Amino acid sequence: MQLAAVLDAGGVSEGAAMLGLTQPAVSRSLAMLEARVGEPLFLKGRRPLQATPLGAQLAAQGRTIITASRKASDAVQGFMKGTKGVVRVGGVPFFMDAMISRMIGEFQNLEPEVTVQQSYLNLPEMVAALEGNQIDLGIVPIGVLDLGPGFEFTEILPGRNIVACRPDHPLLRNRRLRAHDLTSFPWVAPLPGSPLMSDLQMILMSIGMSDLNVRYSGGSLMSVINFLAETDALAVLPFSVVFAQRKENRVMVLPYEIPQPNRSLGILRRVGGHRSPAAERFAGHVTTAFENLKHIIKRHENAVVWGR
Repeated sequence: MQLAAVLDAGGVSEGAAMLGLTQPAVSRSLAMLEARVGEPLFLKGRRPLQATPLGAQLAAQGRTIITASRKASDAVQGFMKGTKGVVRVGGVPFFMDAMISRMIGEFQNLEPEVTVQQSYLNLPEMVAALEGNQIDLGIVPIGVLDLGPGFEFTEILPGRNIVACRPDHPLLRNRRLRAHDLTSFPWVAPLPGSPLMSDLQMILMSIGMSDLNVRYSGGSLMSVINFLAETDALAVLPFSVVFAQRKENRVMVLPYEIPQPNRSLGILRRVGGHRSPAAERFAGHVTTAFENLKHIIKRHENAVVWGR
């Protein structure tokens, strides 16, 4: 490395300065290298310094080492700053599809050297993945009582569920919606194991029903929206998910108040242990994005004229 630097800079002092070393230290190293190989490394009497054939070959190897060293240094600095590396994030499907995937794209525009690996997980699988160091963080709706001692939760959006339907649904013509109106139409069942499934059970209890006419189940967010847009079916969805689809105008809020879960969307991490700087940088990006969004979402919610 020192031989390459001296030849590229044209002198020992200049090469030493390039490497952040002193001129005497580099002179000693090169003298020791010549003694070790038993051949001169420089042509005598040439200024700037010029290499012998052997010196040129060794300098070529030195340049490769310098390049690799700089790449290694950049990798370390990028890792420590969170601008390089891998982020492993798990999340509940509807939120990941409606909101988080867009934020991942925005994050990678800012940090193109960070790779994001996403998994669809509900809370039980997410806890296991965090404990097994399979993901760095999870994005999940959760209640305070659901937290174990080994985890910490950072709220990014208060929970709010609504009944969703297509924009020209017959129920939207009703001036005053009543509970039995909801039972007159088919429903979409949430994904098994999702928080929305328990929320749907709460709605059933609130309207005095034990069962609903479920016509579709197990679909992704896009599948559910497509189904709602083509039918008179109803579905319970997070308000923020419907808000994220507002520009498409394919699904909207049915203005009927339903029981609300004591739950918030947030970032779940393990307490203690090593944390990836890139994952922390991504978590900060998501937190900031939701901080900017939550006020807009609230205004949109306040614009809905809720029935009883």
